[in-house]
Amino acid sequence: MLVVGGAEQASALTPPSIGLGAADSYEVLAATTVTNTLATVVNNGDVGLSPGTSVTGFPPGVINNGVIHAADAQAEQAQASLVTAYNDAAGRLPDESNIIDLAGRTLVPGVYSGGALALTGALTLNGDASSVFIFQAASTLITASASTVQFIGGANECNVFWQVGSSATLGSNSVFYGTIMALTSVTANTGATVTGRLLARNGAVTLDSNVITRSSACAPRSAIVASTPSSATLAQQAAAVAAARAAAATAAAAAARAAELAATGSNPTVPVTAGVLLLGSGLLLFVLGRRKATRRHRP
Repeated sequence: MLVVGGAEQASALTPPSIGLGAADSYEVLAATTVTNTLATVVNNGDVGLSPGTSVTGFPPGVINNGVIHAADAQAEQAQASLVTAYNDAAGRLPDESNIIDLAGRTLVPGVYSGGALALTGALTLNGDASSVFIFQAASTLITASASTVQFIGGANECNVFWQVGSSATLGSNSVFYGTIMALTSVTANTGATVTGRLLARNGAVTLDSNVITRSSACAPRSAIVASTPSSATLAQQAAAVAAARAAAATAAAAAARAAELAATGSNPTVPVTAGVLLLGSGLLLFVLGRRKATRRHRP
């Protein structure tokens, strides 16, 4: 890295951007739960959950120009796309490693990595509208209360990605930009604002009086798509139909057997007759056996 005019110059050109695929239209995406407290606002994006089913807090949370996709085909596909995007970001070679705190830094396009990344103050990203910034946190990403991400030179949040190896936590009243892709969970504390996305692969997204917005500087989101059943839901429905058919067949067979019994006087004639004959034969043999024994013991 070189320092020129107060701004750090990367040794490489801007890296390729990260493609989000079906996850692009989501401002919030989780795996287990999405939980909101109080008046969170999500602007120009969807809220998704897969494979979990519990999305709570909407209302009082509001989604403008977006819908909730919970355990449906759209959220399932978005999670699959998130895995691809996460692996892409994690596999990039860093231009700078071993970063601890990003506060006070002015960075140019590139890939920046650390163990547990922190932001305790202001981070400035310097570039143009096509500049790409990728941050890799091997474990956590934690921003302090009132911390900020800001831009100069025409750079914007559309190509800022945060790949987090465990969980991300945004401090209260912090101002954050970019797409978080966390392996586990994302928590936005009270009053944190996000221009970008909060995407969690395996855990929850927890919100509290936040504003989460897709920037107008980025490509327009895809058209809103209505919810359709996921592959897991379709499989469950097919299993339920098969079980219902099997139960109906069993009930029909039982009804037919009951009708047959009723037609023959409650019990089948042949089995009853055979039982009587067997019982009678047994009694006759028993009596004959007793008589023979008595004769042998007479003096």
